[in-house]
Order: sequence, then C-alpha cells, then structure tokens
Amino acid sequence: MVAFIAVATEGSFARAADRLGIGRSAVSRSVQKLEGQVGARLFSRTTRSTSLTPEGQLFFDHCRPGMERIVQALEDLRELRDGPPRGQLRIGAAPGFGRKVLAPLLGEFRRRHPGVAIELVLDERTPELAVDRLDLAFRDGRLDDSQVIAKRLIPMQWLVCAAPDYARRHGLPASPAELARHACLNRRLGGGRLRAWEFKVDGRAQAFAPAAELAFNDDELLLHAAVDGQGLAQLPAYLACDALRSGALVHCLGGYAPDDGGHYLCYLSREQLPKRVRVFIDFATARVRALDLDCALDHACAAVPAALAAAG
Repeated sequence: MVAFIAVATEGSFARAADRLGIGRSAVSRSVQKLEGQVGARLFSRTTRSTSLTPEGQLFFDHCRPGMERIVQALEDLRELRDGPPRGQLRIGAAPGFGRKVLAPLLGEFRRRHPGVAIELVLDERTPELAVDRLDLAFRDGRLDDSQVIAKRLIPMQWLVCAAPDYARRHGLPASPAELARHACLNRRLGGGRLRAWEFKVDGRAQAFAPAAELAFNDDELLLHAAVDGQGLAQLPAYLACDALRSGALVHCLGGYAPDDGGHYLCYLSREQLPKRVRVFIDFATARVRALDLDCALDHACAAVPAALAAAG
C-alpha cells in the first residue's frame, strides 16, 4: 500500500523508491503483489511513463484518505515525542504516599506542563502496570517484575512512634518483645490482614503482630491516632516526619529498625517513553528527593525518645 501510494504520487517507480529509501525492484515487487491481491492492474507502465489505470485511479482515490490519516497519526506521535509534553498520564501510588507526597506536587507539574492531563490512582494493591494501564507507579520497595524499571527515590524506613504524652504516661518499649505491654495501633491492609510490624533483631528480620487497641485501614488515621496519644504505631518515615520534627510524636526502637526497603518510581521501559512520562519522571525524582522525608537519622527527632523513656 505504501509503495502504491508513493508511485501514484510521484508518477515514477524510481522516484518512489528514492522517497521511500528502498530499491526500485522492492517497490516494483510490492506493487505487483498488491495487484495480485486486488486482481487488477493498477499502473500502465511504459519506458517513458507510469500512470494509473482507471482501476488504479479508483483504488488510489479510496486509499488516499486512509493513508493521509496514517501519515497524520505518525506526525502526531512524532509531536508527542519531540514537541511539548501532552496527553494523559495515569499514575498509581499507595494511599499514604499519594496523599502525603505526590498529590501536593501535581499542581506545580500541571502549571509547567498544562498539556498533560493527570489521573492519580491510589490503591494498596501491588500494581500491574500494563494490566492497570498505568504509565508510572510509586511503591514501597521494588516491584517483583523483571520487566519493570524501578528507580529508587528516597529511603523507606519504618519507625515506631508515640505521642510525648503517651511516652510520659506509659514509657516506651526498649525491645520489640515489650510491645505486648503497650497499647498498639495496627494497620488493616486491603486484603483484610493486619500489617506486621517489622524489625531487625540480632541481625535477622523479624515480624511481630502485637494485639491491637485500635486498627485502621488508612495510614493517615493511624498517624492521627498516634498523635492523639492512643498508642504506639509503626509508621513510614515519610508520613511521620512532620510530626516528629514538630514534637507531636517521638520514636523508639531505632536500634531494631528493619533494613531500608527504599521507595521506588516504577515504569515499564526506558525505550521510547512518551515525553509526558519522561518529564514527569525527572520532575518527580527531583521534587520528592528535595522534600527530605527521611528523618530516621534526624538527631533532633532521635534524641527525644531516650529522655522520655528515662523519665518514664
């Protein structure tokens, strides 16, 4: 079809071959194959000229609008790749990270790139980028998928936190085993199970499931309950940082913190990424890293629990 359109437009097999960047014989074979498929001669050929037959003219008139749409589609794709970013961007994230970190950044990105429409999908499930039609996903830990590119953004540390008032009244645990003597606040995951509290004890990862005074299916509710003095909660550092730095929370059991799992930006391929995806990856990487969301090593936050524990 492409060879036929080129010959009809150029009026010559040789000029059509030059336009397409292939040999004249390849163009001739393509046209002959097409003529065999449609059962009609499409060109009158002489040593001096090439012209459409009546059947060829009819076929060309019907094919040309479709070919023009194909050419326009190719131009549109080229513009998407090389022109200003535009189109739909569908982003997945866990609810806590999406609300706390990602959603506040979207306004600035849209002001920079008004041609990009964004849909933010918050879901506890581990995403399947292709199945869920996601261009990007932000996850705690890497996706277990060899087809996915995972770019580490920030540390992902878990901190056991409590309000200063709770720490003064009840003290703070000195080891994970002492959690059984405390009011604990648990997180109910989307599948119905409670999220385990993770620690590293004597160099080995261990999971605890303390009895819950309260359980929530949302990280922000868990945070608010901890700030309100209702018990201990194990929270991601990015969610607890503001409260820790303001003194609304203190944290403990830092010596038993689990290994840093990292927080990752995930996408399917580095090859042929649409421009809207590439610019968002660069934007989100710079902005999230600049937020300084890891306060596990923040001395101003870490020094308080020991003093409170001693007072208790």
